[in-house]
Amino acid sequence: MELRQGMSLVSVGDSFTEGLGDPRPEGGFRGWADRVAEHLADHLGEIRYANLAVRGKLMRQIVTDQVPPALAMSPDLVTLSAGGNDLLRPGGDPERMARVLDATVRRLRKAGSQVVLFTGVNISTGYMRGTIGLFARYYMHVRAIADRHGCLLVDQWPMTVLTDPRAWDADRLHMSPEGHRRLALRVAEVLGVPVTERWDEPWPERERVTWARARREDLVWVRESLGPWIGRRLTGRSSGDTVTAKRPELTRITKAGV
Repeated sequence: MELRQGMSLVSVGDSFTEGLGDPRPEGGFRGWADRVAEHLADHLGEIRYANLAVRGKLMRQIVTDQVPPALAMSPDLVTLSAGGNDLLRPGGDPERMARVLDATVRRLRKAGSQVVLFTGVNISTGYMRGTIGLFARYYMHVRAIADRHGCLLVDQWPMTVLTDPRAWDADRLHMSPEGHRRLALRVAEVLGVPVTERWDEPWPERERVTWARARREDLVWVRESLGPWIGRRLTGRSSGDTVTAKRPELTRITKAGV
């Protein structure tokens, strides 16, 4: 797509796009989408950016609550990632979700927006072990939808650098600041934005983790992350029930130092 000064970018989705795992010192979250907006502004001088993503949202909620306001902004570019929360719930249906995604992408493309779609990281350990097949099926559909509608695709599935534990937050569900940084570099690459760093830079040698330390970390994760997550599922609650979009309107982002 043509990148031009003053272009508009709207990001929609769930916690992945909201930026959980990448906190700002002053509060709130940065995340790969904010970082991409900053890369674009540094390259072009200025862009307009909105981020409507809210943690915990399901596909139908993203399509119902976020896509209409995104369309109303008539953005040049939309990043759309949805479906992960659906597939982590019982009854997650990759084919049904793909039909909804296809119809949503068709609406965005018909309105004149270029769309960036995402697959996820290929992690088949831990709590992902029982669902990785569902995710793989869904991402096959995502690739086909991107081809069908002429979308840009950020395919994280072969990005093995993101399977390193250091790419993930302590909750093992959201990316760490370094994971978000590397993903933002890859998105910038897909958009054709020049960057001075490599997303696939090898990780430094990692300190060996003893069995006892690994088990202690597992217990902390169960108590502080997995347990509360299961509790919300059992009671029909979501981490995003009281959260609103961090950037609900297009705002001006300029080159650093300007």
